[in-house]
Amino acid sequence: MTTPKKLFIKTYGCQMNVYDSERMAETLGGQGYEQTDTPDDADMILLNTCHIREKAAEKIYSELGRYRGLKADKPDLKIGVAGCVAQAEGAEIMRRQPMVDLVVGPQSYHRLPELEAKTRQGDKALDTDFPEEDKFERLKSRPKAKRGPTAFLTVQEGCDKFCAFCVVPYTRGAEVSRPATRILDEARDLVERGVREITLLGQNVNAYHGAGPDGADYTLAQLIWDLDKVDGLERIRFTTSHPNDMGDDLIEAHGTCSKLMPYLHLPVQSGSDRILKRMNRSHTAESYLRLIERIRAARPDILMSGDFIVGFPEETEADFQATLDLVEAVNYGYAYSFKYSTRPGTPAAERPQVDPAEADDRLQRLQALITRQQRAIQDSMVGRTVNVLFEKSGRLPGQMGGKSDYLHAVHVDNAQVNIGDIAPVRIVAAGTNSLTGELL
Repeated sequence: MTTPKKLFIKTYGCQMNVYDSERMAETLGGQGYEQTDTPDDADMILLNTCHIREKAAEKIYSELGRYRGLKADKPDLKIGVAGCVAQAEGAEIMRRQPMVDLVVGPQSYHRLPELEAKTRQGDKALDTDFPEEDKFERLKSRPKAKRGPTAFLTVQEGCDKFCAFCVVPYTRGAEVSRPATRILDEARDLVERGVREITLLGQNVNAYHGAGPDGADYTLAQLIWDLDKVDGLERIRFTTSHPNDMGDDLIEAHGTCSKLMPYLHLPVQSGSDRILKRMNRSHTAESYLRLIERIRAARPDILMSGDFIVGFPEETEADFQATLDLVEAVNYGYAYSFKYSTRPGTPAAERPQVDPAEADDRLQRLQALITRQQRAIQDSMVGRTVNVLFEKSGRLPGQMGGKSDYLHAVHVDNAQVNIGDIAPVRIVAAGTNSLTGELL
């Protein structure tokens, strides 16, 4: 009997990378690999990288350096770099780290079996093309392993927006949407394997325009309504959205589709119209606020989430104050804020930069406001009843944890439920990052 080879994957960045890592593991499963939780006994180490954060490439080179000893002790160990850093750096990775055997961009994962075979012959393997064939169709799932109750499902990739700060159009390519029938088939497969909640993924997921069953383009709302009919699928979420693609039918779906959860991540990035224009965001603070009003009119209890960049080139204190004003107006349940960092090749990288100390100060002030809002909303949940999808055991005996409809983490003591159950829970206490409840 052949001994399985061991695959260690380390995933950085967004949920789409988590999805991609799962699919890469599945396709390499067909080459005799099974996953391991440690690099020490691996036959292949694969770093699935993200290029969004500051000094992303340098962090990957540093991580690769940690494996130099492993490679010296185990010459047959194969080391690969995948994802957006692989796409951006290409052959430079192999030049700087000669121990790397394989570099593959995010649009070429379906070629992993051929690339892996090439490394086994002693050759280097590099593929950062944007091939025309559908990688998702080629990335067929391996044997039907049991899944946890939640899963990601990529429906759209790439971006045509070209925000001045972002590398995604260059690393993920143009916007491409998967055909609806293939997404529905994958969703049914996930449900058969134990999944009860699916989060639809895309760089601009609400720009989804995949072919529907009749060949005409579908909207994301139409896809959601078809997913709503999948027996056994109880919850639907989607991320990440762009304000310009929030169509009327998608807003209506938030008010009428019971499986679509009352949570929406809708990044705005800044509250200053001047900065939004310099970011090439193609919306204004006012149009964003009016959009929020329409969404809340359709679903009054929806919890809003957003992204913010502070210290964007040429941002003034007045610009930053406009961001604080917008945050106050929206009242976010969650928000993610970052200090601007340059990305070589993007338009904003060549502009006058904000003093780092001033950017740090603005970030701290924004995060303090966001934290107050998040805590106030969590406190307001005490006494309310929410439905919780239980995902895992807690740290204490009998404790179970899961997510509410609003994506809050909820813990219940002495919970007589199983992983995958959805049950009503009364919230009795709010912590910094989670809620405590009791089963009804």
